[in-house]
Amino acid sequence: MSTSSANCPEPRFSRRTAAVVVVVGLTVAGALVGALWAWMAPPIHGVVALTKSGLRVHTYLGDEADHFFVAAAMLTGMLSGLAVVAAVLVWQWRAHRGPGTVTALWIGGVFAAAAAAGAGAALVHWHYGSVVYETAPVTQDNRVYYFTEAPPVFFGHAPLQIAATLLLPGALAALAYSLLAAATPRDDLGAWIATRPVGSTRPLGSEWPQGSEWPQGQIPPGDHPGNDAPQPNHAQVGERVEQGRPGGSNDVLVHGAPGEPVDEPPHGHGR
Repeated sequence: MSTSSANCPEPRFSRRTAAVVVVVGLTVAGALVGALWAWMAPPIHGVVALTKSGLRVHTYLGDEADHFFVAAAMLTGMLSGLAVVAAVLVWQWRAHRGPGTVTALWIGGVFAAAAAAGAGAALVHWHYGSVVYETAPVTQDNRVYYFTEAPPVFFGHAPLQIAATLLLPGALAALAYSLLAAATPRDDLGAWIATRPVGSTRPLGSEWPQGSEWPQGQIPPGDHPGNDAPQPNHAQVGERVEQGRPGGSNDVLVHGAPGEPVDEPPHGHGR
């Protein structure tokens, strides 16, 4: 029989396994979010023209250039929603609440963002193709070429912009989880707390063999504050304490208030 927090059953998986499940689950969910984004993100329509001097120029139709921002903002928003939902769902896994789980959430959020960006970019480029302005089919007879460009997954190509997009979902997931933890009145978050190492066959509680070393960081039964411990023998008021042979002259009669325990006097001394 194992000891656990109240109303929290013993988990079927170890904490390490639970962390791996969280990371892998978020990564798969991120890839699905990337596929959904590729289906929803607006493409960018533009035109390549050949001037009279033979120069190629390109521009975007109407407000189509705004889609560079809109598409990236859509992916960031979808990943942010995934991060918050994941934090709430993982919080329901009560047995594994704690710092290990929030760390797995943060790492999983980063992996989810990377998977979403990779899957989304691959799908939109497969669907719309790539536009190379220098090789656009424009001639003196056909000076205008219309194209459709794939939407971007990042706000820009700078390393800091890419890093911010990848780190934001993990940070939001950790923040949401931390807020749930802060709102919990219990110090242990209601998680399951093992009183012996997982997989150990040694008995628990009072069944632990005497003379055996107790696991590090755990307190043996009886040593907890408030538990009853063996008390020294006391003499009661009116009780004769034998100092020598029974009825001998060294016997001591204890005086004091009725019901007051009195320690035994040392041999050879009276009260």
